[in-house]
This record gives sequence, C-alpha cells and structure tokens, in this order.
Amino acid sequence: MKRINEYKKLFQVTGEIDLNEIKKTYRNLVKEWHPDQFHNDEAKLQEAELKGTQIIDAYHFLISIAPATKASNLEEYNEVTIVSGIDDFKHKGLKLEVTFMNGAVYEYFGVSPNLYKKLINADNQLRFAKRNIFHSYLYRRAKKEVLQEA
Repeated sequence: MKRINEYKKLFQVTGEIDLNEIKKTYRNLVKEWHPDQFHNDEAKLQEAELKGTQIIDAYHFLISIAPATKASNLEEYNEVTIVSGIDDFKHKGLKLEVTFMNGAVYEYFGVSPNLYKKLINADNQLRFAKRNIFHSYLYRRAKKEVLQEA
C-alpha cells in the first residue's frame, strides 16, 4: 500500500485513477525530468535518471491498477481465477503474489499476514482464495504467462 500511495502522490492522483490524466501527467513528468536537460550538472543528471526510472515504474503500476484497465481485463481475470489452479504463492508485507497453473501471476495488495496464514492452512487453497482474496483486494497482473516447453 505504501508503494501505491507514493506513486499516486508522484502523479498527483487523489481519487480514482483516470487513464487520460495519468498519461498526461506522465508526459509532463518525463519532460520535466528528462536527463538531456541536466547534461551540465552531474548531480542533477543522476537525480533525473533515478526520477525517470521511478516515473516509468509508477506509470506502468498505476495503469495496471486503474479501474478501466481492470474492467477491460475482467473476463480474462475471471477465467484465470476460476479455471486455472494455484501453482504457487508468496507473501511479503501486505502483498500476496499468486502464480496460477497457466503461468499468470497476480499481485494482491493489503493481504494481512493473518489472512495469509488462513490461506496456507486452508483445506482447499483455491476455494479459500476465491472466497476471500480474488475479488476482495486490489490486484494487478504482475507477469505474463511463461511458455512451457513440451
């Protein structure tokens, strides 16, 4: 959640994420922090390169959790969470990363350690996740499927 708040602050997002506003802000931030503007000042150049990386990461992250992005990918998400089983999962802080059998990886934000323990101890982890996690927490697709060799 800290990461989300930092990125929203960087992009000056106060309410729901609007894709057009994010794109406009992204363009302005990239122009403002472009390294070519600081070629005479080494310290500012390094700061601009670091800030540029942060801006790009924030942009991709905010786009991935935007309601419009989630709505356009809802059918695919439902198919993954309903049809494909859970291959693996990891929990760190308040983020749960779930790898599905088809190779898709989703991150769920705000998942408490207590809920994670319940997931681990559940008789049927997929059923538990469907009921308590998949549609209850902010999520984003983290990685594309990895093609498995035959």
